[in-house]
Amino acid sequence: MIEQLFGSKTRVKLLKLFYGNPSRAYYVREITRKIDEQINSVRRELSNLLSVGIITSDNTNNKLYYEVNQKYEYYDSLLTIFGGKKGSSAKADNESNVGLEEDFKALGHVDLVVFSGQFTRDDSAPVDVLIVGNVNKNAVEKYISGLEAEGGGKDISYTVMKLDDFNYRSQIRDRFITRITNAKTQVLFDRHSLLNR
Repeated sequence: MIEQLFGSKTRVKLLKLFYGNPSRAYYVREITRKIDEQINSVRRELSNLLSVGIITSDNTNNKLYYEVNQKYEYYDSLLTIFGGKKGSSAKADNESNVGLEEDFKALGHVDLVVFSGQFTRDDSAPVDVLIVGNVNKNAVEKYISGLEAEGGGKDISYTVMKLDDFNYRSQIRDRFITRITNAKTQVLFDRHSLLNR
């Protein structure tokens, strides 16, 4: 039914991808893999979404990247429909927050997961992934290996710290934490609204 309302299955898949990851940018071939649609269909719908202003494009390292336009006048409404709850950037691809929470439970007790660096194309970020909580080191390594495999084998830098360490380092305005909070980020999970303090 939603495909009929929005005109095409590819367009709906694109909206779910972009609004499920509002701070993440994708290039065309990556999009076609993630939503499993033909490249011509994807290019056509990207062009449609660009012309309306729902997404924006940016050329970086000779690749054309697309991401959701958070200044679009109906951004909040579309986020509610395609991204879960209003104002939330805590979803990945087509998974729900509940599904993500289940994924992170496998790592141990997770309080915060932030993607930055290569995930948001922000070279100022000190790491690509920050995980805060009491987690299993082997489970985290497996999780990061999975992300690296998804990204074509590119190395992902990450940091794991305990909640007490994160709170202390935030309180003293530690340089590492400041660089993370000032960078462009995609918050996948934030149990205690740590980044909104």
